[in-house]
Amino acid sequence: MNPHFFPCAGSRALHAPTRREFVYGLGASLGSVALTSLLASEAQAPLAPKAQQVPAKAKRCIFLMMEGGPSHIDTFDPKPALEKLHLKEFVREGKQKSAMESGKRYYVKSPFKFAQHGHSGAWMSEPWKHLSTVADDLCFFRGCQVDSVNHPTAMYQMNCGNRFGGDPAIGAWVTYGLGSVNQDLPGFVVLPEISYPQGGSANWSNGYLPAQFQGTPLRPKGSPILDLQPPPGISAEHQRANLDLLAQLNTKHAETHPWHDELQARMHNYELAFRMQTQVPETLDLSKEDEKTKAMYGIGSGATDAFGRKCLLARKLVEKGVRFVQLYAGTWDSHDYIERAHGNLIHQVDQPIAALIKDLKQRGLLDDTLIVWCGEFGRTPDNGVRGGTAYGRDHNPKAMTIWLAGGGCKAGHTIGSTDDRGMEAVEEVHHVRNLHITLLRLLGLDDNKLTFYHAGRFKQLSQFGGQVIEKLIA
Repeated sequence: MNPHFFPCAGSRALHAPTRREFVYGLGASLGSVALTSLLASEAQAPLAPKAQQVPAKAKRCIFLMMEGGPSHIDTFDPKPALEKLHLKEFVREGKQKSAMESGKRYYVKSPFKFAQHGHSGAWMSEPWKHLSTVADDLCFFRGCQVDSVNHPTAMYQMNCGNRFGGDPAIGAWVTYGLGSVNQDLPGFVVLPEISYPQGGSANWSNGYLPAQFQGTPLRPKGSPILDLQPPPGISAEHQRANLDLLAQLNTKHAETHPWHDELQARMHNYELAFRMQTQVPETLDLSKEDEKTKAMYGIGSGATDAFGRKCLLARKLVEKGVRFVQLYAGTWDSHDYIERAHGNLIHQVDQPIAALIKDLKQRGLLDDTLIVWCGEFGRTPDNGVRGGTAYGRDHNPKAMTIWLAGGGCKAGHTIGSTDDRGMEAVEEVHHVRNLHITLLRLLGLDDNKLTFYHAGRFKQLSQFGGQVIEKLIA
């Protein structure tokens, strides 16, 4: 018996064992040998591939995050009614008058013309010159709603399911549920802007999941990962010997503190960093791509170069077995000059995104790669008077457009709708938790089964459950 748990003769009574202590106190039993072996194998390969929980086409995900809230009214959800309401006072009831007279809020028409594309007749604004060529590969969803009008809290909710941060990102949940094919690269990779999005790195946090499931950000300029390569004169053999010694010391410590998973995560990260020294430089090297491919992504062409590199890198990463890649582009927070602001942003991402879809398709990867395009919320059909032509839009959590491609989504369809002014979703209306559940389902994961015990209960991405949006699934 363990004297820590039961008092010895003549000693002062010790505390009764907690459940955790009791379980770990069984360490000497034969039954625990198999459990210990299992836990050890999981610690050595926490990102090992796992079977899907439910049948699904998608095996990996590329998440295109348009930070700042792109306007659905000026991208994929035309509102002809705003033509007649342009610069009329924004009121829900009663008479409307010119905002130039009242100085109050006013309706704003879209500065862009719209047209339908493909056999599906998908609506897109004029600046989408390249994405329109793959219209039939897209599934548009106009029924999503979120809870917050503030950027950081809305970003957290879209990325993590919780407005207040601290929870695992969807990429962390996916790698926790499915593991990763390539053990020499992170399972969840993030390609941010130079300036991190509002809310910072908590947008790709592991939250209460083990630390190895957090997103690994790659720097957009300079070395993608700082200090990846060893100092001059340090050979791979020297590094291996140092890691082996460190592993021996850490293993001894872990044996006496088996409930501290942070140490196991740190040991795993040391080993992963060592293996990444050979995989990462080759994977991130775009110079070996042929010139035709780079030109297709808009690399070397000014405005499209930066996001084109991200999209091409995303293709290379998923091709190498990375499970979840998230790309950031922004900011789309156009409170004024929306024609110029949104026009420039669309130009930056249009060609690279279309190229990504075509490239995955010609390589036979689109069918089992889920692509998601979204922001944290949509925008309103009105804005405050700013004078001149500086028209813009405010934040709108009740209406937005999200589109999916590949991965078993219902391509060539538009699901849901907003009212005639674009203020609120009115058909196939779903909270963002249902979108999350649907994305997990497309990836072969069941939100009710993909749980983690924390703070006294089993937690999940949706927070407390919801429903699959069946109309988004082919």
